[in-house]
Parts: sequence; structure tokens; C-alpha cells
Amino acid sequence: MSKSATPDKKQVALIAGPTASGKSDLAVDLALALENAGRPALVINADSAQVYADLQVLSARPSEDDMRGVPHRLFGAWDGAQPCSAADWAEAAKREIENAHLAEMVPILVGGTGLYIRTLLEGIAPIPAIDEAIRAEVRSLDAPALYQAVQAEDPAAAARLNAGDTQRLARALEVVRSTGRPLHGWQEKKVGGIGNAITLAPLVLLPDREWLYERCDRRFALMMENGAVEEVERLLARDLPEDLPVMRAIGVPQIASYLRGEPTRDEAIALGQQVTRNYAKRQYTWLRHQPPEEWTRLSPENVDLEKQFEILFSR
Repeated sequence: MSKSATPDKKQVALIAGPTASGKSDLAVDLALALENAGRPALVINADSAQVYADLQVLSARPSEDDMRGVPHRLFGAWDGAQPCSAADWAEAAKREIENAHLAEMVPILVGGTGLYIRTLLEGIAPIPAIDEAIRAEVRSLDAPALYQAVQAEDPAAAARLNAGDTQRLARALEVVRSTGRPLHGWQEKKVGGIGNAITLAPLVLLPDREWLYERCDRRFALMMENGAVEEVERLLARDLPEDLPVMRAIGVPQIASYLRGEPTRDEAIALGQQVTRNYAKRQYTWLRHQPPEEWTRLSPENVDLEKQFEILFSR
């Protein structure tokens, strides 16, 4: 696009990065820079923990001060009692993106949940609703029996998945039993993605790993000092089912165990730091290898916003 061209009204920015990489601050910096250039912008959450109203502290959801006057969408938008699937989030994100374009604003997606981003851009397999009796039967299997059943009924899924990945194995088994068709067969044709209907300006943040892990450790310790324990106390008081995503979010099980008197506070902090680092590592690996090769990958300190997002600033 030339400097004199009219900006594409279907442009969408994306800043993706692992937890604690500074992506949210960078998204706000971009929004403010665009506003100064005469293009109002807003930030749309693409993080699977930050969607829950119950997880202000443990998800490191931006505060009003962090937002610096920039409109934010889909942060704390779901009550913890209501699971937010990738399909749920993608539908909500599509509405927010459309509304932003109608208002002549640039939507900036920010997050590190690869499944959310992929579902929005590529769509989702049109799998029919799973028979509840089949789902209950599958979910009652222990890990060895589950893996053995998947090996017999969907060998491709068994070969692709780790034997300990019970959530994805259960999904594969319930799909093939309920529909008579393996999961990969459904996934060959996805529907609902917006990737071909927008001009995407993506940036993947890949900071130095040691810096990232140290930041994860420091942040979790600060969370414990600044309301994370009280946040989990409120969740436990709601007596929500343990299998809800909000109850399995990073830090919640570790702090819940501490509140029940199992580990000490220091042990709970160490456990929370470990699972946070593990999560950041998984995100880092996904972001490094799974997005298209043409997506720019940079360390945060090397980002020049106007250069990286030149297409958004061009006129």
C-alpha cells in the first residue's frame, strides 16, 4: 500500500506472545500510536484466561490504568460458571471486529491462546453435537482405558496425541463414537474463519526464554501478594464444578490446595511459578512453529511499531 492510499477498512492487527511477554502493553502502545496518526483503535482480548471476570489477578487482566484510555473488549466478559470455548470466543471476536470496522476503528487482537486465534482465522470443524450419554461414558474412562479405546477407534488421533493428554483423547473418542467419523475427517473442512476476509497485520513476540521465565516467576509471586489468594477464595466459595476452565486456570488449583492446607504458601508459589513457566514454554513453542512463516517474529525490545505495522499507518 502506498503512503497516499486509503487504508483498508478490513485491517486487523494481531500481537501474539506467551504469557508475561509484555504483549498487552505493546497493544496499547500501538493503539495510542494509531490514534495519534488519526486512526482510532481498540484492543480485543485473545487470551483464554482473561475472558473470565473471576480472574482479574491470576490472568493479569489489564487494569483501567493499564488500558490508558484505549477501549478494550472481551476482557472479563464471561462469568466463570459459563465455559468460553474457542468457538464461543471466535463468534464474539468476529462481532467486535465487525463493530470496530463499522466505527472506522482498527481492531488489535492481543493474546497467546493459539486455539482461539486459529479458530478465528481458519474457522472450526462443523462437528455435530455430541450425544450426552456417549460423552458421559467416554469421560468415565481412566487414562489407560481411554488411550486404548482411541488406539482402536481412531488410530490417527492416538498416533498424534500423547497418552497423558486425556482431554484431547476424550474429545477424539467422543467424536468418533457419536458421529461415526474420526475427528481429523471433520477437521479437513473448517467453516466460519475470517482469515480470507481481512488484511491481517501480525506480530509474534518471542522474548529471551530466561528473561521470560524470570518474569513469570516474579509475576506469580506478586500475584500472591496482590489478591490472587482472595480471588481463589471467592471462586471456591461459589462451589463451581472442578472441571470448568476457570477452575483449571493456571494458579487456581495450586492456590486452592494451599487454602485447603496442603502445601505451604512458599510451596504454592513455587508450584504456581512452575506451571506458569510450563505454560509459557508451550505457548512459545506453538508461536514459534505453528503460525505462518511470513508472520514476523521478534523479541519485544526489537519492535518498532510504525515499521512493523506500516500498513496500518499508511495513507
